[in-house]
Amino acid sequence: MLDILKVIILGIVEGITEWLPVSSTGHLILVGDLLKPSMSDAFMEMFNVVIQLGAIMAVVVIYFHKLNPFSPKKTEKQKLLTWQMWIKVLIASVPAGIVGVLFDDILDKLFYKSVPIAVMLIVYGVLFIVVENRNKHTRPSVTKISELSIQMLLIIGVFQMLALIPGTSRSGATIVGALLIGVSREVAAEFTFFLAIPAMFGASFLKLIKFGFHFTGAEFGLLILGCVVSFGLSVIAIKFLMGYIKKHDFKVFGYYRIVLGGLILATSLITKVIA
Repeated sequence: MLDILKVIILGIVEGITEWLPVSSTGHLILVGDLLKPSMSDAFMEMFNVVIQLGAIMAVVVIYFHKLNPFSPKKTEKQKLLTWQMWIKVLIASVPAGIVGVLFDDILDKLFYKSVPIAVMLIVYGVLFIVVENRNKHTRPSVTKISELSIQMLLIIGVFQMLALIPGTSRSGATIVGALLIGVSREVAAEFTFFLAIPAMFGASFLKLIKFGFHFTGAEFGLLILGCVVSFGLSVIAIKFLMGYIKKHDFKVFGYYRIVLGGLILATSLITKVIA
């Protein structure tokens, strides 16, 4: 019963933080360390990635019409634009896909720790504030996904690749990258949602293969529960974010990241001194 409650809490954390640019993986690792579920470390490492499937299904449900190139409600031109959008998503997914497959184990070993997470939270928090201040009096040059060039897609893809380091935030990194090259906040956020579909499905599949699909009945049940909870909270988080950025910038998330990163570093230092 206690593990069920802990998984529900982790599902809530994933659903809220996956789409806000504050690092869902970083939050899951940190909250998991506090809750200390009784599952094995190998299972929890896989769980923290695969639970994102629930979150990504929220994107599919909310944007199903926009993502569906076969919709009978679309004109032929709209269907063509949908296919073009998917091609753009795949192009931008290439950098993270290559690095994720080749260096997943190395990245896990080096960066799945409190201090690297805290550092990346702070670094990208500062970046959000700097980029938003720079863009304050600048009109975005890209206000539609269809206006994204191949060069822009690859730049956004490189920023998504950097998010393989925990604490960076996949959505945070890709949004920062998009803002830097003149993409509007709304398009940056929406394209980030779509870009997450192949990235998160691919990452989940890779983790499942490495774990070996060797679940006990209880573990499988907890994994499904986490996905369901993260789905429900993701729907709320996505709608909140899209409404929020129509009237506000991303700086509040930058300040949050800096404060959280500072607290983690302070806690880590105190723990070492006490030990």
